[in-house]
Amino acid sequence: MSNNESGEEIQEHYWHVNPGDEKIHAVRMKGRFRNYKWMTAALYLFFFFGPYLRWDGRQAVLFDIPARKFHIFSLTIWPQDVWMLSLLLLFLALLLFATTAVAGRVFCGYFCFQTVWTDIFTLIETWLEGSPAKRQKLDKAPLSLHKIAIKLTKHFLWIAVGVLTGITFAAYFADAFWLWKGFLTLSAPAAAWWTLLFFVLCSYLFAGFLREQVCFWLCPYARIQGVMYDSDTILPTYDEKRGEPRARLHKGRQAEGQGDCIDCNLCHAVCPTGIDIRNGQQEGCITCGLCIDACDSVMLKISRPFGLIRYASMDEMEGRALPPLFKRPRVVIYSLILLLALSGIIYGFMNLGGLSINLLHERQPIFVKLSDGSIQNKYIMKIVNTSDHELNLKIEVEGGDEMILVGAEDRVKVPLSRVKGIPLFLRIKRDKLDREILPVKFKVSDLDDETMTSEYESMFMGPKP
Repeated sequence: MSNNESGEEIQEHYWHVNPGDEKIHAVRMKGRFRNYKWMTAALYLFFFFGPYLRWDGRQAVLFDIPARKFHIFSLTIWPQDVWMLSLLLLFLALLLFATTAVAGRVFCGYFCFQTVWTDIFTLIETWLEGSPAKRQKLDKAPLSLHKIAIKLTKHFLWIAVGVLTGITFAAYFADAFWLWKGFLTLSAPAAAWWTLLFFVLCSYLFAGFLREQVCFWLCPYARIQGVMYDSDTILPTYDEKRGEPRARLHKGRQAEGQGDCIDCNLCHAVCPTGIDIRNGQQEGCITCGLCIDACDSVMLKISRPFGLIRYASMDEMEGRALPPLFKRPRVVIYSLILLLALSGIIYGFMNLGGLSINLLHERQPIFVKLSDGSIQNKYIMKIVNTSDHELNLKIEVEGGDEMILVGAEDRVKVPLSRVKGIPLFLRIKRDKLDREILPVKFKVSDLDDETMTSEYESMFMGPKP
């Protein structure tokens, strides 16, 4: 490379970022990493079948927003349990960060819905239009009935996948069978139609046309993933020491002094984002490993060892040993936070009950002095019935001696899946109040089921003794 080459020219020589002016037709070929991609993509079958599973006479997974509750099999999650959702989001985010620190963008390469849907769309394209060379030839061919038939079939199938995706997503927020009936009879609510239209357009545009452009320009994770790497992160890497100098085979033989790379460009041809891994790590690499499959297939044909392109870290390529995970500070920190978040989620699920209460102490005024000299505090108790039947409750209080609870003399009935607010008054004789703040505990229990109880610790406030 000449000394007068500008930095911009050097970057263009080694890095390839498709700004969208060319369409990438990646070669599809068999291999172990391709099989891994199919196995991880198969996990999305749970997404498509999920709304049709039944549990206790209802949909097993249903996010019932109008009723403000989420059903996940036998669990019912209410708005007051939203803290568990926060922990779940934290857990998923940190899991993504930890995975990136260890093995790069494997989420992008194997699990991301953009990657999976693009893979499905390109598979349909390959079935109908053939290899990349045939697809390019068809695109340049003049309009004919044959070309129109193939293109219409392809776009019809793309839209069909988008429709199925949109209906499936909407079915998690309404009964799936009722929703299908609404779509087929054109009686579905407007929100369902808008959801369907949104997913059809996104699937059709993102997976059918934009493809790798979503990863390059729209995905925020692609823009920040570089800062999560370190010299111990394993990524698809070209072994330059072994591969260079590269040259094509002559009469089926390698020339003396030639590296193992025969410059066949198959690693570049199979890349779904169109990069050449031999030019080093690039923003477009989603660590899918398809270039490894391509290179290994060539090494097999020319009787050379596998691994010219392989998952390896920068330190490993420079001859240093890869340290164990427990000696990598950022992985340890991520793991500890993951463990804490997971512990909180498990604790929350284990303590989900059919009865919960919340108590609000009246602040204006904090206390009232009655005509007989007693001190009174006011509370608003909200009782949430998350069980599958009506609750028949009694309310008790534990605290100072001779404390009187007014407003809960009779049993309280709370209908199924309802929230009931009750004003309560707590009184105590002035001479029995020996401190300004007295801790009290409210206890609510079901008269028909002694195991269903809920407690709330609060305080009783009065004048200074």
